[in-house]
Amino acid sequence: MRTRGAVIRQVPGELEVIDLELEDPRDDEVQVKLVASGMCHSDDHHVTGDIPVGMYPFALGHEGAGIVTKASPNYKGIEVGDHVVFSAIPSCGHCRWCSSNLQSLCNLAAGILAGPRWTDGTFRVRTTDGTPVGQMCGISTFLETTTVSINSVVKIDKDIPLDKACLVGCGVSTGWGSAVNLGNVEPGHTVIVMGIGGLGSAALQGARHAGASHVIAVDPVAFKRDSAKTFGATHAVATIEEGAELAKQYTNGQGADALVITVGVLEPEHVAQALASVRKAGTVVVTAVGEHSRVGLPIPVADLTLSQKRLQGCVFGSTNGTWDVNRLLNMYKAGQLNLDDMITRTYRLDEINQGYRDLKDGKNIRGVILFD
Repeated sequence: MRTRGAVIRQVPGELEVIDLELEDPRDDEVQVKLVASGMCHSDDHHVTGDIPVGMYPFALGHEGAGIVTKASPNYKGIEVGDHVVFSAIPSCGHCRWCSSNLQSLCNLAAGILAGPRWTDGTFRVRTTDGTPVGQMCGISTFLETTTVSINSVVKIDKDIPLDKACLVGCGVSTGWGSAVNLGNVEPGHTVIVMGIGGLGSAALQGARHAGASHVIAVDPVAFKRDSAKTFGATHAVATIEEGAELAKQYTNGQGADALVITVGVLEPEHVAQALASVRKAGTVVVTAVGEHSRVGLPIPVADLTLSQKRLQGCVFGSTNGTWDVNRLLNMYKAGQLNLDDMITRTYRLDEINQGYRDLKDGKNIRGVILFD
């Protein structure tokens, strides 16, 4: 069938919305008509070339929700008409990582930026002249309709608005899990979150859910500092120096118990600033990403060792999509998770580049594409 979607042809470049040819699903695959897709900063990292992909053209988007329009026989029993959220990280369910409650590290993830289907190297999307098109994370949620592996979708209740549900496919799961699963946040803790976009607003909520008494948001943009209180921040400041000093006031001069880095573009100095802001045995969760090839951190090794501090990487918030997507959406239904206020503005697919300009200009917590 014919569909439309946003692709990159080279880097650095700009997203182009073009006509595409889409194959029907094979066994253990489904075809999904997108209703909404979140605009994550990770997609822009592919546009700039900070994070390289395996081929061009490459169809972006990895945070979406929609309705199944075609379903081949599949082990999950997903049928036409089901509502689904895409999981940015696929889960096979049986590798070492999936079997040990670490679905975010599933072996299938090794192929999510290569382009073809990881099972057999084939393609489901092509240009109208027959050129194969790579799919980001095997899903490409910037397509009006997409064909994906059953390992990349989670069935959800039909009463959940899909424009809100799409956020759980990446940003909310990643940010929330950064605090809850990886930050070692406990009741009474003092937590700093650096960068208040889609990930940061979810990390703030995760810190409060984990019981933190003081949650300090750090962002140079006044609009984002103002928004931070909506997502559970008890304080909001412009610089990490202010945030670290404030944390010391609540910890007898020791520093924050945990710090989550969710800035738009990670720089080595962010990690150094974060490590200096946490107490002995404190945790720094590095959730943000930057230039893929950059090596080295300007951190004092003695502080890391002798203060027994913990520097923790993060993929998908160490969440397990097959369980956590619906857990988080049930929290939303119960009024415990604020997804509504995360969406600053919605866009049509043809407005996608404007949406990313707004993201870079600090105008959005999360922009969302709405499809017809």
